[in-house]
Amino acid sequence: MHEVRQSHVQQGSGSPAAGGASAASAPTGPAAIGEAATLALEAEQHLEAARRLRDVLRAHTGIRTVSNTLAPYDEIAIHLDAAANRCGLLERVHPDPAVREAAERWTQEISQFATQLSLDRAVYDALSALDVTTEDAATQHYVARTLRDFRRAGVDRDPATRARVQALNDELTLVGQEFARNIQSDRRTVSLQPSELEGLPADYIAAHPAGADGRVVLTTDYPDYVPFMSYAKSGAAREAMYRAFRWRGVPENLGVLDRMLARRHELATLLGYRSWAHYITEDKMIATDTAATEFVQRIAGIAASRAQADYAMLLARKQQDEPAASEVFDWEKDYYDERVRAERFKVDSQAMRPYFQYERVKQGVLNITAKLFGVTYRRVEDAEVWAPDVETYDILENGVPLGRFHLDMHPRADKYKHAAEFGIRNGVVGRQLPEAALVCNFPGGVTSDLSLMEHDDVNTFFHEFGHLLHALFAGRQRWIGVGGISTEWDFVEAPSQMLEEWAWDASVLRTFAHHHETGEPIPEELVLRARRAREFGKGIYVRQQMFYAMLSLRLHANDASGVDTTATVRALQNEYSLFRYVDDTFFQASFGHLDGYSAIYYTYMWSLVIAKDLFSRFRPENLLEPEVARLYRTHVLEAGGSAPAAELVQRFLGRPFSFAAYERWLNAG
Repeated sequence: MHEVRQSHVQQGSGSPAAGGASAASAPTGPAAIGEAATLALEAEQHLEAARRLRDVLRAHTGIRTVSNTLAPYDEIAIHLDAAANRCGLLERVHPDPAVREAAERWTQEISQFATQLSLDRAVYDALSALDVTTEDAATQHYVARTLRDFRRAGVDRDPATRARVQALNDELTLVGQEFARNIQSDRRTVSLQPSELEGLPADYIAAHPAGADGRVVLTTDYPDYVPFMSYAKSGAAREAMYRAFRWRGVPENLGVLDRMLARRHELATLLGYRSWAHYITEDKMIATDTAATEFVQRIAGIAASRAQADYAMLLARKQQDEPAASEVFDWEKDYYDERVRAERFKVDSQAMRPYFQYERVKQGVLNITAKLFGVTYRRVEDAEVWAPDVETYDILENGVPLGRFHLDMHPRADKYKHAAEFGIRNGVVGRQLPEAALVCNFPGGVTSDLSLMEHDDVNTFFHEFGHLLHALFAGRQRWIGVGGISTEWDFVEAPSQMLEEWAWDASVLRTFAHHHETGEPIPEELVLRARRAREFGKGIYVRQQMFYAMLSLRLHANDASGVDTTATVRALQNEYSLFRYVDDTFFQASFGHLDGYSAIYYTYMWSLVIAKDLFSRFRPENLLEPEVARLYRTHVLEAGGSAPAAELVQRFLGRPFSFAAYERWLNAG
């Protein structure tokens, strides 16, 4: 996931809120602003610089040129993103609540200014007066997209409308922060008898000893939750964990979500759109909410028969334990999925875990991507970081630094609960290098001896590293407004999803997946069995994703006033998922994508269609060949947002993208 905020209306590539930068010429590390007072000082300095540049831009008289108009506008973006991205990261990860609170406050201030700028008619008129017909294509694209974003923000509306737009955006920033904070801070626990851990790996059990009362306490953090739901034999214990997990953010986020939906709808209709879904899809590759809905329905239909076959296998396996069973419940799907893979396909995830020790996986990801893309990574031992287990690396090509990244990979209290890439700043050629962070919740870290990963974790590592490379390689654009991951939002997951393919290749895995005790590489046959087993459950997975996608669209499709979000979850889960809604659970309260992605969760499957097509250019028999990877780096990753995403894909493929590779994938096996 590429972490983004979608509270104020002027988002997307080309807007001052779409990137990350600081005025320095080289990466310095986010912990340079680790104290709340220092954070506030730097944020205020950047905001003041942005205000001065805006005033200079407004005041200019005479012919408007790139140097006297677009350059200062882009400089404003540099300052806003220097502050916004750092604050956005630290409010999600910093251990000190004072710093998190300061970061939240300054995120609000920065967002407020960005919205004011998007509604500033004088700035819009200045940019509109530019003649860029003799400029390069990237500059022309930047200006055209920026003017479009101003119009979508409401800059051409009357003063009263612009004032209400400003107020709504300010409120949405606060509401989004509250929604995310409630998820981040809500770490639920379940107290169990030691016997209820039966089925879990030995290292998991050893890492969760009973307390003085003789009971074991597990949390809803991923390293506890995910293995438990896959391996615990006790159905009652799994149901208890499931319910705790589905109560995160409750009751607070139920009301917060209602406000979020209502304000988004009001904002969209104020700007002339029939709904937020109508508004937010307009500047994406898919172009309309109608097309997004049709896409979800199309994919769900394609996957329907396969999903039913998958479900029948799960139910048959459950009936071996409970002959009278007539359905598989939502808290049982991971457990019986694991049983089918182990028994029918001879793949036991526990058999793979000993080969995925975190440190070796990390080094493997670094080694493989270095070879593919022609770079090296250098650990920065003395970098200032925000927590003890955060690591910092520089990425170099032929000894020349290209950027810097930070790895914050293990759980902490009050830390972001999922996995995402956070931009810290975008690069600008000749001006500054890009900097970004991966924030994940994998096993291990300074507070845990449990460092063996699930293969799904390995897949996630490759996915997030794909985002990271996209952000770093796109850091040599002339303008920050087209640098980094600033392309259409429904394309941003394609590079990360494509890199997942390397997590399923035996020859790739054997370069780093060595048994943590014996040192033996993972058996090729085990990986091949895992690949065969991977075909099982594909239909269920796609239908589940379409449930999430349709939920995000449906919640934003109409006036949300009085909408029962729980009833909507119930109806759509029962329609799209193979697993019936569980009463007295509230998935929507911890569905964090409703903050960042709002109505466009379809992005993940749309991007997967493109990712499968991109991957079709690589030779599966040797994924470590660098030739195609270097072309992909040049045509897709390095281009950032300098051209429409469809054009970037066509440059690499030599043709427009199609559904053919995706359909082959869905029907394979």
